[in-house]
Amino acid sequence: MLFACEKKTTEKSLNIIILLADDLGYGDVGCYGSPAIETPNIDMLAKEGMKFTRFYAGSAVCSPSRASILTGKFPLRMNLRSALLSENNTHLSTKAVIIPEILRTKGYYTALIGKWHLGGLTNSNIDNREKGQIAELPGPLQHGFNHYLATIEGEPPRRKLILNKTMYAESGKYLISDDRRIPPNNKQWDEIKVDEAIAVIDKSTQMKRSFFIDLCFDAPHTPYEAAPEPHYSKYKQMGIEGDQLYFRSRVSHLDAMIGKVYAALNERNLLETTLIILTSDNGSISEGSSGPFKGAKTDLHEGGLRVPFIVVWKGHISAGVTNASIGHHVDILPTICEISKTDTSGLSLDGISLLKSFQNNFVRRKEVLLFQMDKYSDYQGHGVRPFPQTTLVAMKDNWKLSADSMTKKELFNLNSDFQEDFNLLGKHPEIENELYKEIVKFWNAPRLNNLDY
Repeated sequence: MLFACEKKTTEKSLNIIILLADDLGYGDVGCYGSPAIETPNIDMLAKEGMKFTRFYAGSAVCSPSRASILTGKFPLRMNLRSALLSENNTHLSTKAVIIPEILRTKGYYTALIGKWHLGGLTNSNIDNREKGQIAELPGPLQHGFNHYLATIEGEPPRRKLILNKTMYAESGKYLISDDRRIPPNNKQWDEIKVDEAIAVIDKSTQMKRSFFIDLCFDAPHTPYEAAPEPHYSKYKQMGIEGDQLYFRSRVSHLDAMIGKVYAALNERNLLETTLIILTSDNGSISEGSSGPFKGAKTDLHEGGLRVPFIVVWKGHISAGVTNASIGHHVDILPTICEISKTDTSGLSLDGISLLKSFQNNFVRRKEVLLFQMDKYSDYQGHGVRPFPQTTLVAMKDNWKLSADSMTKKELFNLNSDFQEDFNLLGKHPEIENELYKEIVKFWNAPRLNNLDY
């Protein structure tokens, strides 16, 4: 483990905070074209920094994308092919090197706050650690974070909270911090997270150490649950009803929480020394919007994969810029490593640094992007699942080839057909064969064992 060589230093480096939304679609944010939901704080981040219009999640579902962000690798490399379920013991392998391990060698104080969803936080896992025993699966501490605040992930209580539509209001009853249960907190779950993030910022400043915070919101993931005032009444007064009312109010509450984090950084004069990254783990859900794109969560069309991505670094990233360079969750780790002057030569990364893009350049990506996701019987987007349902994608520049297992299904030129309406399979054999070879190589490549702990 790299963090065994943790460096203790008072030499300050760039602070880094990732604001990761859960199921926030491309079309759910004002600055990305939403006519329905007011997101003044996220829109403000876009005005203060750079907004990417062609940025991809690691997967169209949760856990694989989270692993992709932390490792700089496509999720299939870790054999993460769907959202992790607590009952099947799959997890992110400790052989995967992740961002906090790397940054601790640079003296950073690292914290995971909120949704982890990569294994090791069930009741059984925490029970064992509280008794001083080795847990069945690794959690955030075992992966290299200095600190974490989360809730029990697994049964009970998660499924019950979702079914009762009380996940946001009552998750604070099941808090865990650094492998110990802690007293309940009656605040909304995402509010608890923001309070903790601000506390970590202050603690890091007091220690004279730079911070890395992975702040993982649950919003706007189901359940569709009324958000606190004034967000609920604002949309109710517009005549919005039912789950759409709950969804819009939840996104607005998320936006307010993001604004609170930004205000805390501003009040502490940290904006010039902090890189803020905002994105989502996958595309939209049933009450959300994929904007102009086909598909949504649990689907490998653009609506399930293309997500908001905004970066702010005052004085270093120009304000109010839109960038059309292709980006991906796997790029976050190599970007952080370039900024922190960390050698990545031994990590076999799939991502590339986005630093040139941050410097107002359009970067034409040479590397192939690869996606894999096992089939989901239930489509979690709006309406009917787009046909065909696929499990593998290879994308190079504007060309996108999709396959069901190893059978080619669709080929699109996203430059002329970003809505994926005109299947060009069979019409560009050279491109099709090139991308298919990448899919075959990707599927057959060695993977880490996610049952190895």
